[in-house]
Amino acid sequence: MSYQAVIGLEVHLQLKTRTKIFSACPQDYHGAGPNEFTDPFTLGLPGALPTLNREAVELAMMFGLGLNCDVSGFTQFHRKNYFYPDAPKNFQLSQYDRPIARDGFLDVTLESGEVSRIRIKRAHLEDDAGKLMHPAYAPYSLLDLNRAGSSLLEMVTEADITGAAQARAFLEAVQAIAQALGVSDATPEEGKMRCDVNLSLHRPGEPWGTKCEVKNLNSFRSVARAIEHETVRQARVLDSGGRVTQDTLGWDEGGQKTFLMRTKEGEADYRYFPEPDLPPLDITPEWIARVRARMPELPAQKRERYLAAGVRPGDAQTLSLNVALSRFYDEALQEGADAQKLANWLLSDVTGALAAQEQSVTQSALRPAHLARLVRLIDAGTISGRVAKELLPEVLAGHDPAALVRERGLSVVTDTGAIDAAIDAAMQADPATVEKVRGGNAKAMNALFGPVMKALGGQAKPEVVRERLTQKLGL
Repeated sequence: MSYQAVIGLEVHLQLKTRTKIFSACPQDYHGAGPNEFTDPFTLGLPGALPTLNREAVELAMMFGLGLNCDVSGFTQFHRKNYFYPDAPKNFQLSQYDRPIARDGFLDVTLESGEVSRIRIKRAHLEDDAGKLMHPAYAPYSLLDLNRAGSSLLEMVTEADITGAAQARAFLEAVQAIAQALGVSDATPEEGKMRCDVNLSLHRPGEPWGTKCEVKNLNSFRSVARAIEHETVRQARVLDSGGRVTQDTLGWDEGGQKTFLMRTKEGEADYRYFPEPDLPPLDITPEWIARVRARMPELPAQKRERYLAAGVRPGDAQTLSLNVALSRFYDEALQEGADAQKLANWLLSDVTGALAAQEQSVTQSALRPAHLARLVRLIDAGTISGRVAKELLPEVLAGHDPAALVRERGLSVVTDTGAIDAAIDAAMQADPATVEKVRGGNAKAMNALFGPVMKALGGQAKPEVVRERLTQKLGL
């Protein structure tokens, strides 16, 4: 019998606050030298007291509402005690039994179109730790406390995930929500979104097995591969008659395998107790209403709007999960272009050309109105698709396609007299093909169609040329 995987995720998001969560120290430390962004509280100096960042609380509330969580009532901070070089206070200010958000859910759509619901157990605020760096071959480690004290939100799912593809789809949806709400940049490559995986195996109908936790995965690909590897590893242990132990594991990206970090701590090891210098917060319905009023459209709402406009499900999903693309698309859509045709150009030709230039849509000079205008010129029959593709590099550089068409006389030839003259010339130049067509070889007409289109500079409507050519040949 095969094993079933039971997977829960812990997602850490660095919130977009101007200052750290419990002090006035600026949080944007990226690009700074080591230990430049510290303060007495971050350093754990005697007598330094925490002051809660209201912005962090409201961003956490907004994110919780985006995940359909309950954020009402009392929330409280606790001291989570542990001794580690990157935690100068020797405790972390976190939330234990009164998290700011709880009992939510997120519906995720897989590539197959299947929709699955992942329940959210809780989301809580805490301060981040510093960062240890280990120079190669050096008998010491280096400590940078710039990150220590940063506003962090940890979200914990129920064990509803069954495989790598589902986990990745869930993380993509979470990232899209965080970015759409402006709660976090949620960029794994910058350490602003990190993930821990809890995974156990069991046979169908049997109790769940012992879970292992894989820590600090910093890309969606790493999460998927860690799940795949750990599933195989635990299955081998069980098949050999062994017992899976509750361990904390790291992920070796180069070796594509997990490794033991430490045996798993229990809640008692952290000796939680309420933070005496921070009173509980009462999140009232009025406060929730004010936060909800600031929330922009969520990715799921965008997807439904795009589907209603006639966009294919796969394209609607892709657009709704990418904040920059959806913002650009919405602006272009206001110009009146066909929704699906506009999506085709944006997700195919435009993104392909920008990728070749190593640019994103926000970095390019392309304007939403210009892309919409290009699509409308094709739809109106003013230019052909081939001409549009030839113009695209200049449109990407910021030029108005309508102006380019006017200046260069690129409009589609609609003068039937000009088309007939080109057909007559082609027939006179190739009488043998004309005889073949009139003799019953209809496919031979393509040998005449090409020269006619070439003579017209590719600017005639193909269907008009074929119609006139058919009439001229007497078919």
